[in-house]
Amino acid sequence: MPVLPSWLTEPLWDQFAALLPVRPEYPLGCRRRRISDRVVFDKVLQLLRFGCSYEAIADTTCSATTIRSRRDEWIRLGVFAEFKRIALESYDRIVGLVLDRIAVDGAITKAPGGGAAAGRSPVDRGKQGMKRSGMTDGYGIPLGRVLAGANRHDSPLLAPTLDLLDDLGPLPDDITVHLDAGYDSDKTRALLAERGLHGRIAHKGEKAPIQAGQRWHVERTHAWQNAFQRLARCYERRTTVINAFFDLADTVITVRSLIRQAWTTHRWEERPHRHS
Repeated sequence: MPVLPSWLTEPLWDQFAALLPVRPEYPLGCRRRRISDRVVFDKVLQLLRFGCSYEAIADTTCSATTIRSRRDEWIRLGVFAEFKRIALESYDRIVGLVLDRIAVDGAITKAPGGGAAAGRSPVDRGKQGMKRSGMTDGYGIPLGRVLAGANRHDSPLLAPTLDLLDDLGPLPDDITVHLDAGYDSDKTRALLAERGLHGRIAHKGEKAPIQAGQRWHVERTHAWQNAFQRLARCYERRTTVINAFFDLADTVITVRSLIRQAWTTHRWEERPHRHS
């Protein structure tokens, strides 16, 4: 069974392949044949979805060493970050990002391998964990994240998370930031005021369903990201590698949302069936 349906994998690969550098052709027998980028791309998708080790994914078509080295090569070239940027730009052009309403929230996941983005988890008996401060648009499309140890509070991560808005180009004049009660402080309100942002913050001690505001979009996006087991239980130790896997997951989420929303508004020859 494929890790992702073909109607999603094929457009992802077509755009990813366009970002890769052209490789010179060598005479047959001159050197060892290079493993196809498509084979490695499929292996990276499997790693992202299933969260297993590189050795478990490797087979006769591609070794674990090749997967790691090609992954690092693509990170150095900035392919994963550019891949996500193009997906966001395409979504904004066809569907439209809802940037007048954004939501920010933190999520704690396991990080058994430790590493630069790990810390003692307050919700897992002090085991190693990772926190991501994620930001989404009003629909839940992931705009970016800041990684930190699980023992970091959400509110100090708000400023670097909002800094990611600068990468999105022109923004609406009025932006409302939806936050949960963990951000309910004068410091947070001052931070938003300095940036010209409006805040809709849940109040501490007052119970309210998450549907009362627009925070449920970011909660849903955290669930989408945690469906990729490599993000829900992260064994990677380097922040650059973790961010690369997040960029790939965010691209999958964005393109999937783009295709599903375009089903009812657009027509194209190879449009997948709704039951796919």
